[in-house]
Amino acid sequence: MKRLVQKLACRAIITALMFPGIAFGAGVQDREVIIVPVGTVQADILEDLKEVLTDRFDLDFTIIEPIQVPANAYNPERRQFYSGDILEYLSGTYDNKKVLAVIDEDLYVPELNFIFGQAEIPGRCAIISLTRLRQTYYGLPEDEAAFFERVVKEAVHELGHTYGKEHCSDGTCVMFFSNSLQDTDKKSSYYCAKCIITETEGH
Repeated sequence: MKRLVQKLACRAIITALMFPGIAFGAGVQDREVIIVPVGTVQADILEDLKEVLTDRFDLDFTIIEPIQVPANAYNPERRQFYSGDILEYLSGTYDNKKVLAVIDEDLYVPELNFIFGQAEIPGRCAIISLTRLRQTYYGLPEDEAAFFERVVKEAVHELGHTYGKEHCSDGTCVMFFSNSLQDTDKKSSYYCAKCIITETEGH
């Protein structure tokens, strides 16, 4: 896992050098992003994610204490958690903070069977779910490297939304909408030239 984290961090540095003055997140208004575990989330996943995102966005990422999953978010009929209720709770709890929440429960919105994540567009709060990013969810052998790369992709995607980025038609861009795990695996964890976050965005 550490080797993958280092590999992703090196890619971020190379990309920043290719786009001088347009580094991921450089100059944006929110210099600090708090990573909020919602419920029980493995600490090593959070730490590795923090390391990659710090290099990728050139922002200060801080992991805070876990919070309980808001009780009203659970839908017993679907046996899933409604992400909109969680985002509303985060927005009301962490005022004036950029938030990336991480949950290890299955999320949904009413119009879809499930989602990997959701965010305010633009806004302050985003959430990603780890549940369906694991091979074991589909009855396959676990692949930690593939799992973590998916986590990074979904985190970068949802944070992009908070800076006003919409879904992209480029299937290799991280802002491409993932309707399946295969979609996530096919795209990269980087913004395309059209979607890259510029110095002036976020102001």
